[in-house]
Amino acid sequence: MAWTMKNSAGAPAQEQRAEPYLTDEMKKEFEANLLPRYPTRRAATLPVLHALEDKYGWLPYQALEETAQFLGLTASEVGDTASFYEMFHLQPKGQYLIQVCQSISCELTGHEGIIGAIEKKLGIGLGETTKDGKFTLTHAECLGSCGSGPCCLINDKLYENLTTANIDQILDALP
Repeated sequence: MAWTMKNSAGAPAQEQRAEPYLTDEMKKEFEANLLPRYPTRRAATLPVLHALEDKYGWLPYQALEETAQFLGLTASEVGDTASFYEMFHLQPKGQYLIQVCQSISCELTGHEGIIGAIEKKLGIGLGETTKDGKFTLTHAECLGSCGSGPCCLINDKLYENLTTANIDQILDALP
């Protein structure tokens, strides 16, 4: 398995906003319903990050710092965790997140052609977002649909048996 490295060292500094990402209401909810389910506060790192990603669509550095403070961890520990998993986004993503499967099954059934068709249609490459903020294109390690590849996930909807023709139709049908 090849390791995917993210270039976080060259990431631009993000401005701090006055209002917190991890609100008092969220903290109360986590304290009452989430933290009691875990043996340590550290063990709740992923669920807290998931909640923030769900609420804001990505994880700004300020949110990572606030999570670290809330859980009693360092910002680098939380940042390392968030940057390790592809499901977390440390930069804003588009309204539609297109994740094209790159498993061996999808590779053998033509995922490269699907990626190429999407890149051509949207004018972006892998890891990029369209200028209007509507689409972000990434790959996924495996979407678990090996018998119907190539496939992709657009937000939470799985599209299977893709061709360069039907991916064009799928993208055109998105509002």
